[in-house]
Amino acid sequence: MSKYLFYPGCSMTRSARPYLDSLNAIRDDIDMVLEEVQDWNCCGATEYASVHRIPAHALVGRNLALAQKQVDGTNTVVVGCSACYLNLTKTDHYMNKDDRVNVHVNDALAAGGLHYDPGSVQVRHLLDIVAYEVGLDAIKRKVVKPLKGLRVAPYYGCMVHRPDFNQRFEHEEYPLSLDRVLKALGAEVIDFPLKTHCCSGHMTQISPPVAYEMIRRLVGAASQYKADMLVTLCPMCQLNLDAFQGDMNKHFRTAYHMPVVYFTQLMGLAFGHDAAELGLGKEFVDTRAALAKIGVEVPEEEKEVKRPSRRRKDDPSLPMPIMEGEDEEGEA
Repeated sequence: MSKYLFYPGCSMTRSARPYLDSLNAIRDDIDMVLEEVQDWNCCGATEYASVHRIPAHALVGRNLALAQKQVDGTNTVVVGCSACYLNLTKTDHYMNKDDRVNVHVNDALAAGGLHYDPGSVQVRHLLDIVAYEVGLDAIKRKVVKPLKGLRVAPYYGCMVHRPDFNQRFEHEEYPLSLDRVLKALGAEVIDFPLKTHCCSGHMTQISPPVAYEMIRRLVGAASQYKADMLVTLCPMCQLNLDAFQGDMNKHFRTAYHMPVVYFTQLMGLAFGHDAAELGLGKEFVDTRAALAKIGVEVPEEEKEVKRPSRRRKDDPSLPMPIMEGEDEEGEA
């Protein structure tokens, strides 16, 4: 059994819960022990670093400092979310390369009784660990229900392999680790040319027409290549391509139906786990027709889609989603 520290991040505990559920389902299969970083906080997502650089690095640095305190037999921190992975590696890199950043971040951390020595932990994405630590041979040995007949488009998104400070992945523009994992599961993997294109990030909240075009390109390309589904490793990518696919169809008057799932969910199916255990059925774009091709029955789940109220044109604030249990005014 290989032990790792684990930073789940906000998405995997909420909107990307099926990602975490499927990881928990398969971790014994791949001999993985995950010890969650205690008292972790949000990584700051993607925009904060453009507004306040040092506080943004300090926010991320707190997680690195907490991980450093927990080092016991392993100093590797596994991260499933691509945005979290990028932020953690970026802060570690800049603290190591820029003395000014290191001093200012540690000054901030000292206020909370913490300190981080850059390079003291290794941050690695879950896909990196699965592909290169667990390995393809071990994955193949665990397959009891090969995904033969399922045609999949591997979608990495734009963040996990760029800038790739520690050269974890084969190529910035054309990585192959996810392709190889999916092939090891028995799936038919298409040569997807847009595998590293952006899903639109937070443009769904800033400029929906721009976001819809970026989503259309990815979903349309996967459909053109006759994929049964897109397979991703990033909560933001899964959310945009799945939850906003219906809005994109309305905007362009198209009728795409492209399921979007996590690679850990397909690993779970190939390892013989039940679809419900892996969080399948909770996505917006129904996976049942696609997975029926490999004899998998997916439970149907009722979905209540909540939309934020329209903002006034003169409202300068960013649009905010309506959280579960709140009304449109944000009251519980």
